[in-house]
Amino acid sequence: MMLCAVDVYGRVFSLSAVRGRWTRASDLLLELKRVSGCQHCCWGVGCDHQLYLNVYPSDVPIRHLQETYENQRWNPVEGYTDTLLPTDRWQWTDESGLNQQPLHSFVLPSANWEWEGDWYVDDESCGRESTETGGWQYAVDFPATFTKEKKWNSCVRRRRWLRYRRYKALGSWAKVPLDRGRPPPEPFIDISCGGWDMSDSPEKHIYLWAVSQQGKVWFCKGIRHQSPEGSGWESVQVPREVAQVSAGPKDLLWVVLWDGQLLVRTGVSKDCPKGSSWEVVESPNQKGVVHVAVGVSVVWAVTKDNKVWFRRGVDSHNPTGSGWISIGGEMVMLSVGPNDQVWGVGSDDRMVYFRHGVTATEVTGRSWVAMSAQLDCGGITSQSSACTLNDASEVTAPSQGSVLDTDVPKPRVPKITSDSFISALVSDRSDSTVPEGNQLTSQGPDSSIMTPTLPCSQADGADTPWSNVDLEEMKGSVPSTARSSVATYPFELEQKTVEQEDVPPWAWVTGGGCDIDSSSPISWLNTSDAGPISPSITPALSVTHTPTEKTSQDRDSSGDTCVRVIRGCMCWWRDWSPHQWEDVSLMLEQVRGAGDQTEHILYFYYTHNHQKKYVHALIKEVTALVPVFRDSLYTTAVYTAERTRQRRPILLATHSQQDFNTWLSLLHESCCESRGLGHHLSKQALWAVTSKGDIMVHEPSPSLEASAQYLPCEQMFWRQVAGHLLCVESNSLGVVWGIGHDHTAWVYTGGFRGDSPQGNENIDQTITDVRGVYVYENQRWNPMTGYTDKGLPTDRYMWSDASGLRECTKENTNPPSPQWIWVSDWAVDYDVPGGSDKEGWQYAADFSVTFHGYKTMKDFVRRRRWVRKCQVALTGPWQKVPPIPLSDITILPCLTQCSVEQVPLWAISEKGDVLCRLGVTADNPAVNAGTTFPLHRDKPSNRCVWAGPLFMLWMKTVICGTDRV
Repeated sequence: MMLCAVDVYGRVFSLSAVRGRWTRASDLLLELKRVSGCQHCCWGVGCDHQLYLNVYPSDVPIRHLQETYENQRWNPVEGYTDTLLPTDRWQWTDESGLNQQPLHSFVLPSANWEWEGDWYVDDESCGRESTETGGWQYAVDFPATFTKEKKWNSCVRRRRWLRYRRYKALGSWAKVPLDRGRPPPEPFIDISCGGWDMSDSPEKHIYLWAVSQQGKVWFCKGIRHQSPEGSGWESVQVPREVAQVSAGPKDLLWVVLWDGQLLVRTGVSKDCPKGSSWEVVESPNQKGVVHVAVGVSVVWAVTKDNKVWFRRGVDSHNPTGSGWISIGGEMVMLSVGPNDQVWGVGSDDRMVYFRHGVTATEVTGRSWVAMSAQLDCGGITSQSSACTLNDASEVTAPSQGSVLDTDVPKPRVPKITSDSFISALVSDRSDSTVPEGNQLTSQGPDSSIMTPTLPCSQADGADTPWSNVDLEEMKGSVPSTARSSVATYPFELEQKTVEQEDVPPWAWVTGGGCDIDSSSPISWLNTSDAGPISPSITPALSVTHTPTEKTSQDRDSSGDTCVRVIRGCMCWWRDWSPHQWEDVSLMLEQVRGAGDQTEHILYFYYTHNHQKKYVHALIKEVTALVPVFRDSLYTTAVYTAERTRQRRPILLATHSQQDFNTWLSLLHESCCESRGLGHHLSKQALWAVTSKGDIMVHEPSPSLEASAQYLPCEQMFWRQVAGHLLCVESNSLGVVWGIGHDHTAWVYTGGFRGDSPQGNENIDQTITDVRGVYVYENQRWNPMTGYTDKGLPTDRYMWSDASGLRECTKENTNPPSPQWIWVSDWAVDYDVPGGSDKEGWQYAADFSVTFHGYKTMKDFVRRRRWVRKCQVALTGPWQKVPPIPLSDITILPCLTQCSVEQVPLWAISEKGDVLCRLGVTADNPAVNAGTTFPLHRDKPSNRCVWAGPLFMLWMKTVICGTDRV
């Protein structure tokens, strides 16, 4: 792990996790503007606009094999000779023979390489068995296949010559030539390396992007372990002038334009690393962007007012993202590591900051943490002592230009703390004339003191720690006595240690080669506290990401946000041609923050015809989440207002019930959070039951609809409540009752607010229900064979549902939802409306007319119903009310402001008795000590009951085919 940084003076420093201290580069004359690193090397742009490379040392040397082939032809006089036919290949070529490659044509790519020995013949014949004939291979002619055996018709032969070159500049900054045999690119102002994780191959390729002074974009390919300098530069067309470029470890590439807008490169892949086109992305504010940093699946930006922004929805399928989010803190630049960890340089104090709390789920982290690493003064002193003015020819020449345009103080150098040395120096120079630039001052502890160069350790053990310095600019203007007195100081220092140098103000940092775990403790990162970590942290960076612990007012004042991302894999039903299930990568992005920034988006990415595509849905637009069972998959139907009108919801499925429950719970919580809905339902909630028995609730809160206008039904958000019922009844006091398919009465306990023992029983209980699943067997009468399953072409399916529009057989019919399990086998159902014969058949003249339970001369079709019982066991806020089975129930509507001692509750039992429940209140809706008494007993033909505001009871009884009210 290596973190590289550049201070405002162009000095290059590196920090490793082992040492935990900043170490300056050995080349003290090196001045860089910007650096971009990965795990194996680091690139830099110098103040002279030249390119520099630092390849990190490793146990494996960087060696590159050069090869060429020597070709000969046989003639009767001389045998095999170098004299070839005019139609033959050259004497020295590559393996194909199409390119001429004499030995003297091979040159080192740069001064950073050296040869390992001379050319030698490959005795192994390209890895095959040894020929024992000097490495020659024989063939009839050059286009033919070469073999190691010499035959009577072998008219030509060849052998391979090899030579290795080794990269010798490991661990140091070396200048990289830009020409490579072709016109050099324009001077560079920015550089970024990336793409090393684009391919899964063991050999990693690094793709280098650069920006020239004229605003053009350049691309360097061919960078790998054996060729760290690349193979050449190519120009990439851009619509406007570019100021800065950032490449991620995979296929993300963003650039900043001079006008503050952004461009995104699309079509980047391992087969096309340069990409295909550009897409424009607007700046997050009107001031414009000055810096962008790209990671694996994140994009960060800094605007001209030093504000930090995060781009949401970024993925390889959607490289442009979907919107900007403001993040607390003020920076001048940012850098993203290989695992999306973020580093930055503060705008006020020029300190290096680390984004604490960044994980695969919480991609924006929690807070900015100032680095506490100090300078490695021991390393600097030893490096300084090893480099004298006499060795200036062996180091990098000083480059002209400044790293920053702003005025910064002059760099501090190590100070010698010896009062005797300073006094002796001043007294010795009292009669000498020294140029103004070389005067030594001692006006205060903060004054810069120019000190002579410390010598290397002397072998003779002399006590004098100083060596003579020849100041050429003083010759001719300073007397010889003065020069000698200034150059040599033959006295011993009282203190030979160097004071601790302050951390310099930073200008640039790169974390491309710094792969750390945000949760692991690091000595030079103060991540122990939850608040502002470093006492020197600026007020703009002291905002901590703990939105769950803040009130809404605090969040509004700070303007801070937090992005949480949950990723997974599911199946998505493609509802257009070809209609099929697609394997997709699912991503739920949850944004929590102040103002209008709080919203959630569901993305799912898929590949079709080798093209990356994606579909997204705003969670605020989701109106319902309904679990279904389709194609033996656990499926969730995601409804929106538009898809409700189109009758085609988004279908997402999993093979595992556990994954299904996890994703359904996450989507449900995200929908409620995006609408500001809590866990407890309000008294004004609207209750409904689907045809499959799922319990749905709609909250008519002010955030969802206006006070004077209700939402259209397709825009109402319905959330599911755990349980399963046949019908449900509620009133405005929060009393909710329901009846299951097995005629069991249930009361909702999630709305209890009383202090009684019953009022505290709102813990989820086990809810069971049993229902029947029906299929119909249909037959048509045939004069030859009677009733048979061979129908007319216009008839319904011979096995269908009640409507006959959908084919339903015993084999392909499943329970209503994945929570149901079969508890019986298929059996003929004799209890059907209209009656049936002894075999369960019902007859009619045609399928479209009413069926009856007896056969007549005009009945040409018949059907019978098959039933299979299934059972569900769920947990939810419902309490069972025994012992009377009910078929219908109703609750008296009440105004919210009214105060009634008891809520009238009416019901009809399964036997037809009309019942009234006494003692029902809003605080005790179950009425465990209440009384249920029959109001009227008649034949078991009562079907429903309804209670009105005037306490009037209406009963509808069907007797002998007539209605009596």
